[in-house]
Amino acid sequence: QVQLVESGGGLVQAGGSLKLSCAASGRTFEIYYMGWFRQAPGKEREFVARITWSGGSTSYADSVKGRFTISRDNAKNTVYLQMNSLKPEDTAIYYCAALPRLTGRYDYWGQGTQVTVSS
Repeated sequence: QVQLVESGGGLVQAGGSLKLSCAASGRTFEIYYMGWFRQAPGKEREFVARITWSGGSTSYADSVKGRFTISRDNAKNTVYLQMNSLKPEDTAIYYCAALPRLTGRYDYWGQGTQVTVSS
């Protein structure tokens, strides 16, 4: 099992920045990808960004490319999402998730953290 705990959400004005953190514990050696997803009211959950647990290779949704940066600190078992130039449409609950090598699915999810961007 892998446990994930997000933090860092909040209320920010458009154009502002927030940094989310996701602390992983448990069987972290199983993890291949760590991802960030978000779900806005009335919408489906969507992919935001991902990073390989060991190598640091990253991938982003087109909607956040150039504004968001995913990174990890393996010593702290923590993944970050730096969000800059925030827009009202970035308002959502943000979740981190872990994808184990063996399953190839995002099997582990955090509880989510609310990000609200005011116009």
